[in-house]
Amino acid sequence: MKKLISKGTTNAKTAKNFLETHILYLSPYTQNSKGINLCPNATQSCILACLFTAGRGAFNSIQEARKNRTEFYLNNRQQFCEQIAKELILLNKKAEKNGKKIAVRLNGTSDLDLIAIVKNRTGLDILNDLSNLVFYDYTKILGKVLKYKGTNYKLTFSRTEENEADCLTALQNGAPVAVVFDHKKDLPTNYLGTAVIDGDEADDLMLESGSIILGLKAKGRAKKDVLGFVVK
Repeated sequence: MKKLISKGTTNAKTAKNFLETHILYLSPYTQNSKGINLCPNATQSCILACLFTAGRGAFNSIQEARKNRTEFYLNNRQQFCEQIAKELILLNKKAEKNGKKIAVRLNGTSDLDLIAIVKNRTGLDILNDLSNLVFYDYTKILGKVLKYKGTNYKLTFSRTEENEADCLTALQNGAPVAVVFDHKKDLPTNYLGTAVIDGDEADDLMLESGSIILGLKAKGRAKKDVLGFVVK
């Protein structure tokens, strides 16, 4: 494939970011030929409400491109990682030339530890060697939040109907927590004893956020959630 990482202007929320943003989109959960789960802590309601179905992701052509990238990753991981490394190095050079940081999300619709995977495969230490890039993602893996605490990889923990205890742990460790609320109601001012801000204002709010709730309105199939993924 010619390019794996997409410019964030194609995403309604990342288009609002202060920093130029680039995103890697793969197919979530087990939507691939091998049935391998790329979102290991996905719950049933999370799967049904996945943002894979929201915005541009609802179009067949967009989903097909994401599936193709996923098949590339699963069937030729070494070459995939080498291409990711090459694209990130070029983005780092662009940021250095322009004198402005560029933000990168390696998990637009997946939940992999690509920081570690690319390093193991290529030797590129993404977080330390590419100082002009800022990395951030959402994750449902608490261990990943704790692993990258204090690094150049800013992670927001995502709430599901099953992990509120982990949400509290993430908040206690200085990480923001994303919570999806009913799209028909105003965001609350407080949740889990923590202040709520509008997480839909921009995608890179998490870069400056500590222990805070990023309130997101339900989108796509999430609007019909009845399993508890969306806070009513």
